[in-house]
Amino acid sequence: MSIWRKLFTLGRAGAHEATSAVVDANAIRILDQEIRDADTAQAKARDNLATLVARRRIQENDVKSLREQVAKYENSARAAVTKGDMDLARQVAQRIADLESDIALKEPQIAGMREAEDQLHTAIAATDRRIDTLKREVEVVKVNESVQRAQAAVTARGAGAGASLGSAADSLARIKERQMVRGEKIKAAGELEDRRTGADLDEKLRVAGILPGQSSADDILARLAPQPAPLQIEDKAADGSKTE
Repeated sequence: MSIWRKLFTLGRAGAHEATSAVVDANAIRILDQEIRDADTAQAKARDNLATLVARRRIQENDVKSLREQVAKYENSARAAVTKGDMDLARQVAQRIADLESDIALKEPQIAGMREAEDQLHTAIAATDRRIDTLKREVEVVKVNESVQRAQAAVTARGAGAGASLGSAADSLARIKERQMVRGEKIKAAGELEDRRTGADLDEKLRVAGILPGQSSADDILARLAPQPAPLQIEDKAADGSKTE
C-alpha cells in the first residue's frame, strides 16, 4: 500500500514540475493576463465608486429637499399658532417631526457613503500605482527577455561558427600536410630518376663548369674577341742587304 502511495506522490510531484515548467515558460504571458485582469477589476471598482457617488448625491438632494420642507412647514406652523388654530399647528408639527426623522436617518447614511468613497478612492489610487509599476517592470522584463534571447542566439551562432571555423582550420591543416607530403614524394621521385639517368651528375658538372661541350660566358667572349696580327721578323739575309 505504501508503494502505491509513493507512486501517487511521485505522480503528483511530476505533475507539479510539469505545471511549474509550463508556468515558467509562459510567465510573461501570464503576467500580461494578470495585468489585464487587474485593469478589468479596477474598471469595475471605478464603476462601483461612480454608483456610490451617484447614490450619495441622490441622498443629499433628498435631505436638502426635506430641509426645505421643514423650513416651509415651520413657517406654516407659526402662522397656525398665530391664528390660534392649534389643531392645524399640531398637524404641521407632526409633519415636521416626520421630516426631521427622515433627515436623521439619511444623514448617517450619507456620512457612511462619503467614508466609503474616500476608502475606495484611496484603494483605487493605490492599485493604479501598483498596476502602473507592474506594467513598467513587465516592460523591462520583456526587453531583458528579448535582449537575452538575442544574446543567446548570437552566442549559439558564435559557438557554431567557432566550431565550423575550428573544423575548417583542421581541414586546411590536413590539406597542407597532404600537399607537403605529395610535394616531397614528387621531389624524391625526381631525385631518384636523375640518379638513374645520370642527370644529377651532369648538373653537378654543369655547376662546376666542366661539363663537356659547355662553354661559359667568358669562353664565348674570348672566342668572339678580335685576334692580334702575327709579328713579322725581317730576314736580312734573304733580301741581300749589306752587313758591316
